[in-house]
Order: sequence, then structure tokens, then C-alpha cells
Amino acid sequence: MIQVRLATGKDIQAMLDIYNDAILHTTAVYDYVPHSFEMRMQWFEAKKRQNFPVFVAEDNNEVAGFSSIGPFRAWAAYKFTVENAIYVKEDQQGKGIGKLLMQPLIDASKELGMHTIVAGIDADNEASIKLHRHFGFEEVAHFKQVGWKFDKWLDLKFMQLIL
Repeated sequence: MIQVRLATGKDIQAMLDIYNDAILHTTAVYDYVPHSFEMRMQWFEAKKRQNFPVFVAEDNNEVAGFSSIGPFRAWAAYKFTVENAIYVKEDQQGKGIGKLLMQPLIDASKELGMHTIVAGIDADNEASIKLHRHFGFEEVAHFKQVGWKFDKWLDLKFMQLIL
């Protein structure tokens, strides 16, 4: 049975493996170079300092995915807006893990007094777009050819949920 819980330091390697797989094999992350353990540790510590939760989904005591929220932009006027991120291990996709990881992000955002959640999604990532629509996110922007990966231009969609 899949369970969602707050991430701990013990989950960093598993989250790093999932994230690096997304970097190397998908357009879910517009980056080219895998991250180091130190980078993921710094990311995790920054989330804790900023009071933003990180959740993991466990299946048979193995991390199958993770989710988080964080600042949308650095300027003060954006302080009530967060951006979400959800990553699911490739062999665990299609099992509803994304849905299990999304609701805690929405609940945490409300508890933190946020007004809106923004998601930046590769325009070809139909699974992520469908997931966000399921929770009431609406497409608010479509940026054409703003990313370059795997020898092709990538479009980016912004989706938004006003809480």
C-alpha cells in the first residue's frame, strides 16, 4: 500500500535518484546535468528553512515519488504564491502516486496562508497536465519554444490553482 509522509534526510538519495532520472530522460526538468547529493541536501535544507514541506510516497518501504512547494519568484510581492513540483519514479508512474502527492501540497499551501499555486509544466507532459486539471488547476500561459533539450525546442505551460 502506498503511503505519503513528510520527507526526512534519509530520503534524500531516493529523491535525488528520481530527480536525476527526470533530468536525464525527460523534459519534466529543463536541466542537462544530474545533481549531486550535496545539491539535493542543500535543496532539502532550504525547504526546511523556508518552512515548505517535502512529501514522499512510499510503496513497500521504497520511495516511489516526492512532491514539494517553494517560492514562485524571489520578490516580496509574490510571498503568497508558491510553485509546486511532483516527481514519480518511472516504474511507479500510472499508479495514482501523483494524486496522492498533490493533495498534501494543496493542504500545506492553505495552512501556510498561500493564495495561489503555480505549476510550470512541459507542454507535451499530458500526464502532469491531466493531474493538475484534476485538482482544479487552469492553464494560464503557454510559452512557445522557451526550452531546448534533446535537440528540440520545448514549450512550457503555466497552470494555476487559486486557493
